[in-house]
Amino acid sequence: MTQLKDGIPSTPGKFKMDKSPYMIHRLRWQLPLAKLTFWSCLFLGLILLFFLRSTPSSLSRISDSNRRSLASTWGGPDWEKRVRDSSRIRSSNGMSVLVTGAAGFVGTHVSAALKRRGDGVLGLDNFNDYYDPKLKRSRQARLERSGVFIVEGDINDSALLKKLFDVVAFTHVMHLAAQAGVRYAMQNPGSYVNSNIAGLVSLFEVCKAANPQPSIVWASSSSVYGLNNKVPFSERDRTDQPASLYAATKKAGEEIAHTYNHIYGLSITGLRFFTVYGPWGRPDMAYFFFTKDILKGKPIPIFEGPNHGTVARDFTYIDDIVKGCLGSLDTAEKSTGSGGKKKGPAQLRIFNLGNTSPVPVTKLVSILERLLKLKANRVMLKMPRNGDVQFTHANITLAQTELGYKPTTDLQTGLKKFVRWYLSYYNNSGRNKSVE
Repeated sequence: MTQLKDGIPSTPGKFKMDKSPYMIHRLRWQLPLAKLTFWSCLFLGLILLFFLRSTPSSLSRISDSNRRSLASTWGGPDWEKRVRDSSRIRSSNGMSVLVTGAAGFVGTHVSAALKRRGDGVLGLDNFNDYYDPKLKRSRQARLERSGVFIVEGDINDSALLKKLFDVVAFTHVMHLAAQAGVRYAMQNPGSYVNSNIAGLVSLFEVCKAANPQPSIVWASSSSVYGLNNKVPFSERDRTDQPASLYAATKKAGEEIAHTYNHIYGLSITGLRFFTVYGPWGRPDMAYFFFTKDILKGKPIPIFEGPNHGTVARDFTYIDDIVKGCLGSLDTAEKSTGSGGKKKGPAQLRIFNLGNTSPVPVTKLVSILERLLKLKANRVMLKMPRNGDVQFTHANITLAQTELGYKPTTDLQTGLKKFVRWYLSYYNNSGRNKSVE
């Protein structure tokens, strides 16, 4: 494997697959007793952390979320009609998909893509205020114009989830609802346990009891690779050294998924996303707030590793991620349980979805400068110990083989599309309306 002078890998490493892809997934979960004990303790520790270390603000947010869920109006003939209409399959061999986190960045794009090809799509989102809810409402309005109804509610509301499955026999669930962000976990740890662990269990509980059980595709994260130094990251690499609470909750989610697959026969596919970007993105992501701050003339903090090492990310354009999500849904096998009882072995998969081309953050800023026709006020800082890692790099051999996944958008092209959307959405009428 060759490397650039600054230490960032330039080409993916060799990846030798076993003859049977099924064996890859089976072997991956045959952990020694010590690792099982470790993850059991981690899970219990996270629950304890939620109750003992949550700040008043985090508890308030969770309570507010519950109140919104309880206060939301759902049920009744008109509501059920909207749910059925949105979930109606309009193409031959289509599927009916419940998309959680549908007003989120990835959820919006996946929902729109499914609807365009004739699948039935119903969204679910709690519209929390982790970032500007107005952006989420704008995404909602966009989806509703295409015929996608988003139910306002929380994945921890089991009564609501059960009602949705009573109204519609979903064939698939695309679970994208989660508390995102690495750094925010230091401010509000309880929200990560509530959404990424308790919420996942709540969803799995309803899915296991459904008849028929749906096939599930859910968003894990490339953050699970944590302090792993081997690059590019492969699905078979160790993931027991999380660098953040967010990563720990996603890793715990992968172990929980294995449990529900093993005991209840749920068909589950996990997707490890690598730094997704593009139009309608998340304001807490670097490319997004860099654009905002460059336009406002504010300083741009750029982190560097030890000894001035380069920080790089495997930036992956949203359209490529959507293709991977749809490929996962299309190749998902049926769950094998019924009424909460397993009838036979069920499919269990995990895939990296990345671009395979890590780009230094400094280059990201340079591209934005050219597109915005403005010079950034760069401020170089040492990378803080807040859960971030120095670089990410995906090996996508498995996704290419099993999903036909092939990313096609380079960073220059993707950022150009993002900047066009950003200037249009936020009406920056004073300057730089054209993007070269």
